[in-house]
Amino acid sequence: METLIGERELSTLRWRCRRGLLENDLFIERFFQANENLSQAQADGLTALMDLSDNDLLDLLLARKEPQGELDCSSVRLVLSQLRTPK
Repeated sequence: METLIGERELSTLRWRCRRGLLENDLFIERFFQANENLSQAQADGLTALMDLSDNDLLDLLLARKEPQGELDCSSVRLVLSQLRTPK
């Protein structure tokens, strides 16, 4: 069973996910609406994606690019697939 993150960590992560580009915010808000509780793997993947610039993040969200280097890991790919999937 996957470990879920706590309420405080979730709140901190939601705050950190606020972006400068509206397009990114729309993807991220839809993700949080579909996932009320996050696993540690989802939190790790989302945290890694938030280290990107807005334009690099948007390229990944729109599937213009795929994760490379340190970003090419299972937690990032998991969250990226969930962010890309319309609900």
